Amino acid sequence: MRESEFWLNIDRAFPHGRGRSAAQDLVLSALGDRSPAQALEAGEDPQRIWDAVCETMGFPDYYHYLHRLTPEDFAARE
Repeated sequence: MRESEFWLNIDRAFPHGRGRSAAQDLVLSALGDRSPAQALEAGEDPQRIWDAVCETMGFPDYYHYLHRLTPEDFAARE
């Protein structure tokens, strides 16, 4: 996963502008008590960060690869 795909996932999972806030405010023990944004800045793998978000939030399994879904496929699953 590229960093741009991470941000796409964040925006899809937390719509209406809430994604960027969640990436800043959500502190995850799986990321060493850092937010996803802090982990990205520290050079962590975006897929590892996204997987931690998915696990913490209890998202469905397909969210782990949300960036691979077209907007139509994503909408059909929601």
